[in-house]
Amino acid sequence: MVAKPKRTTRESFQVKRKIRQNLEARKLKVLARLEAALDRPTDAEDMGPVMSARRIQYELATKTQAIAHGGIGAVHMLARKVGLPQRIDAELQLLKQHRPYHDSDHILNIAYNPLCGGRVLDDIELRRNDESFLNAIGAEAIPDPTTAGDFCRRFDRDAVERLMGIINEVRVGVWKQQEPGFLKETARIDADGTIVPTSGECKEGMALSYNGEW
Repeated sequence: MVAKPKRTTRESFQVKRKIRQNLEARKLKVLARLEAALDRPTDAEDMGPVMSARRIQYELATKTQAIAHGGIGAVHMLARKVGLPQRIDAELQLLKQHRPYHDSDHILNIAYNPLCGGRVLDDIELRRNDESFLNAIGAEAIPDPTTAGDFCRRFDRDAVERLMGIINEVRVGVWKQQEPGFLKETARIDADGTIVPTSGECKEGMALSYNGEW
């Protein structure tokens, strides 16, 4: 097998520039399409709904793979860079044996589920059968929903507090990577309340909310 030569910095830059140019061209094409639709005369003959049926052909790519959650790979790289999986495996220690999953595999698997649109543990099965997702996070397989549920049942109050402590300690390390002047800035906390309708329209200080309720 002949090894392919690595791309030079100049070649990598040209590839990135070509991608930017393609994205910009597609953006301009969509803008032109929208402008043409909005410029349609108001007195033009009604041609029916704008959402019409069109014959579509589906093709299965043999080399290129698409993923619906393109940012998950970057999220996983960030988690590893700040040391979150390593700290979880070293300090949580809920599993006595790894067959083959570690504590961090279970924690991140459950955390990534809602990031990818999942609402319940059963939605993990969608990612478990998605080859592109598995490639993005560098895994041969991830825990199935049943295994994830079994792991959740291992948590007691002490385990939850240990996990929260691990996350907080990792967060401190991330904050320390900021420039020295970053922490000197004043933090602003925006607090919001719950608007509860009442029948006391004549009460002093009453006012209408944004949706017209007293």
